Order: sequence, then C-alpha cells, then structure tokens
Amino acid sequence: MKKMQELREEMVRICRRMNASGINQGTAGNVSVRTPTGFLITPSSMPYDDMTAEDIVEMDFDGTYAGRRPSSEWRFHRDILKARQDVNSVLHCHSVYATTLACHHKTIPSFHYMTGIAGGTTVRCARYATFGTQSLSDAALEALTGRMACLLGQHGQISLGKDMASALWMAIEIETLSRMYVQALTLGEPPILSDEEMERVIAQMTRMSYGMGPEEEGENDIPRQRTEV
Repeated sequence: MKKMQELREEMVRICRRMNASGINQGTAGNVSVRTPTGFLITPSSMPYDDMTAEDIVEMDFDGTYAGRRPSSEWRFHRDILKARQDVNSVLHCHSVYATTLACHHKTIPSFHYMTGIAGGTTVRCARYATFGTQSLSDAALEALTGRMACLLGQHGQISLGKDMASALWMAIEIETLSRMYVQALTLGEPPILSDEEMERVIAQMTRMSYGMGPEEEGENDIPRQRTEV
C-alpha cells in the first residue's frame, strides 16, 4: 500500500481531475481511500483548487478523525469501505446526467452493454434520504449490493474502485452511460439487452480485466504476442 503522504497527494490530484473532467462542480463531491488503520477522506466545504495534501482528513471506522472536519458524507464512505473488502476507494459526485436520472429515481437498465461495467444488468438508483445521514448510507449500501456504482435518488452518484484512479474512471463511465440513456429516452424507451446476453458481456469484461482479449474461448483468431528472434 502507498504511504500516507502519497495517498494524500494522489487524492488532491484525483479531486482536481474530477473538476477537470466535468463530473464535479464546486465543493459538491467527495473521495475516500482505505488506509491500514482506517481511511482518508476529503474535508468539508473546501474547493479542490485550494485543497492541499495537509487538508485531507484521516478517519477511523469508529467515526473519530484528526485535522479538518470531514465531508458531510463520511458515513457512507465509512460504511462502504467497512462492508466491501473488494473496494479501496469511494467517489461521490453530482455529475449532471447521472443526477438528472437520479432526480427521476431511474435505474439505468442494460440499454447498452457497457452497463455491465458496474457489475450487473443495471445501475440501481437508491431511495432518497437526507444527505449526510445514516439513512442515506443504508440506502447506498443496499443499491450497491453486487455493484460497483449506483445513483442516489434526487442526489447524485457513487462509484467504487480498487484505487482512486479506478473509482474516478467508473464515475466518468457512469456519467457517460447516463448521458447516453437520457438522450436515448428522447426517442422513446430503448430496447433492453437480455439477462443472458449481459451475462456473456460481464464474463467477457471479467476476462479482459485479467489481461485477456474479447475473443470467445476456443476461437482460432486469438491474437498472440510476437516472439522476437
């Protein structure tokens, strides 16, 4: 695991990339990352352009912290990291298209095969709960069961990752999917891929994440790295 100072510096870079990518505005978003004894989280109400590594808050899973006041959403960061040992980073933002769908409590269906990146046939929308509350954390945990991302009813989105960079990648992909879905809905409800096809898609994605290509097992035209002579 990276040293604490390296994690703090990376968190500042990730936060600024959130703004640069357009998925975050002002002080709305927050990020956390697991540490050997707890987690680091962004401070409350601080613009990312002004934030330094020293402003990052160190928290324990019992809710105690050192330094600045943590993000008001620290509860779902803590609870997700505590419940999901497969995840090391949590990213929350109010990206425009994901939030548009969340305002209508719309789950993203498998209208496009890339829905599978979140780990299932849908990207669920959690029920509404007041920001910063345990009720919101409970709703998020429920929506994230078996998933790497969810929408939050009338709020925004949460994306997870094995590290901060992968959580940011997921958040950008969820925003892209949300934008495509909003635009597809202008033409009417789009056709939905079957669960059977999505099972194949997710299996394909899993193989690719292990460094394998998208070819079916047993196919003859699998690319092979050239042997130097």
